[in-house]
Amino acid sequence: MSSVKKYILESLKDQKEIFGDILYEKSINIEVKERQEIKSDRWHVAEKTEVKTDNNLFMEDFQKADNLASLNDMIKECQKCSLGKTRKSFVFGVGNPNADIMLIGEAPGADEDEQGIPFVGRAGKLLTDILIAINLQRDEVYIANIVKCRPPKNRNPLPEEMETCMPYLHKQIELVKPKVILCLGLVASNALLKNKSTLTGLRGNVYELNDIKVMATYHPAALLRNPNWKKGCWEDVKKFRKLYDELVARN
Repeated sequence: MSSVKKYILESLKDQKEIFGDILYEKSINIEVKERQEIKSDRWHVAEKTEVKTDNNLFMEDFQKADNLASLNDMIKECQKCSLGKTRKSFVFGVGNPNADIMLIGEAPGADEDEQGIPFVGRAGKLLTDILIAINLQRDEVYIANIVKCRPPKNRNPLPEEMETCMPYLHKQIELVKPKVILCLGLVASNALLKNKSTLTGLRGNVYELNDIKVMATYHPAALLRNPNWKKGCWEDVKKFRKLYDELVARN
């Protein structure tokens, strides 16, 4: 068996375990064709977003950070919003500090608040499996959230909480310098792209944030609540992987 065919079969087995038989019923020829056509794809950018940092923020020490570790040290005691008073842990981010791929969720949950690491509960396990299905490992990517502290009872972060915390995330993006970003869920997508679209309207499209390509899909926690959305997520992450492969091929 050729190495390419073996690679594809192993990938399909991972995909079946996560996304089910309906998505496994693909021929090897289709998968090979998709991989061969990566270079011929041309992605239409639906919308571009430019983030301009408030000049007043440049007076804050965290803007001087030249790596993620020093940034974390500078902001981990943050008390700029009420979430700082109720958190157990400041959940900064995790992964490869030089990753080409960055994943962004909305906020830590209970497990993340306990451990100080994003996506470590059931949703985190599912996210790890989804990454494996598109031939990525967690330590290859960088994972962060819009806000660094858990909102009480896992409610959505409030607009003022996100606005307060977003400069930290933008500094992380600046330091990591990813080629592509995948937003997990509507809250993260709207906050990062500064729009009010539905997730249905966002999914499948390519956006730009300061020249970084961005796509959106379901939050893993939503997939646990509604497994019927897994098929749509699978289509999203396949497109995301193809976009990433094309960008790498160009460089």
